[in-house]
Amino acid sequence: MITLADIHAAQTRLEGVIVRTPLIPLHNNTPDRQLFFKPENLQIGGAFKLRGAYNKISSLSEAQKKQGIIAFSSGNHAQGVAYAAKKMGIKATIVMPAIAPEIKVANTKAMGAEVLLLQEGGVEEWRMAAEDLAAKHNYVMIPPFNDETIIAGQATVGMEIVQELPDVGVVLVPIGGGGLISGISAALKLSGKNTKIIGVEPEIANDAQQSFRKGSIQKLPISQTRQTMADGMRATQIGDITFAHIQAFVDDIITVSEEEIKEAMRLMVLKNRLITEPSGAVTTASFLFRSDILPKHALTVAVISGGNIAPDMLAELLR
Repeated sequence: MITLADIHAAQTRLEGVIVRTPLIPLHNNTPDRQLFFKPENLQIGGAFKLRGAYNKISSLSEAQKKQGIIAFSSGNHAQGVAYAAKKMGIKATIVMPAIAPEIKVANTKAMGAEVLLLQEGGVEEWRMAAEDLAAKHNYVMIPPFNDETIIAGQATVGMEIVQELPDVGVVLVPIGGGGLISGISAALKLSGKNTKIIGVEPEIANDAQQSFRKGSIQKLPISQTRQTMADGMRATQIGDITFAHIQAFVDDIITVSEEEIKEAMRLMVLKNRLITEPSGAVTTASFLFRSDILPKHALTVAVISGGNIAPDMLAELLR
């Protein structure tokens, strides 16, 4: 489990590297129910993933950095790793699924990483392929979420929220592999806040919700999770490290439908001028469509995890 000292160390490493994203109010806030976006879609690389990736890579020894690094990712972690590696002059190899959005593959390559596309399989297959290459070439693995140093980097999102809005009552966080919600929830709860931390997933990719409810890690078939438009949330299961943090610090996990995700994306573009990918819109969708089950509080923050949406998808949503 991470500590406040780990999070403060991550803040120091990330100072001057990441964007300290602001809190932006929903266009039609009312005094008794206000929503603020934490727009990590404005982060370098278009997603929060740079925080964890940079924190992990910068903590490696000089000898490890010279070995080169490898990661497996469907997109945003890939870009975070690629950017961090380029900034530090480190060779990076990324294993990505062939179904990853083209914009994420192109961006990762543009940052100088070598990309290997896998035609079949899910997260476990991507991980095994990356581990095989790591063993063959002596690369250092940079996990996407199930790692305490990665989690500590993502926790800096939580520290920024509480520093800007100390009285925040509810924080809504997207869940893919669980690294972001692990970090944010740890940051707020270890800081002594009574803020309610609510995870949000697509209905058809609710492995974290099932795990939270049943008290043990549940795995979904990739054939099911790949059906969600939220490509950053297609992980078939959360990690054991992230699950431990979720059990310790998270208050609840809820779900939203595909149509609700689309409607939230449209609202954010048309009313708040914020472009988000589907994974980043689940929190707004929960605020709009799940008010009956959310904790009642005047101040809520919805974390937008990323904005790397394919142009054709955005055009179709707005058409």
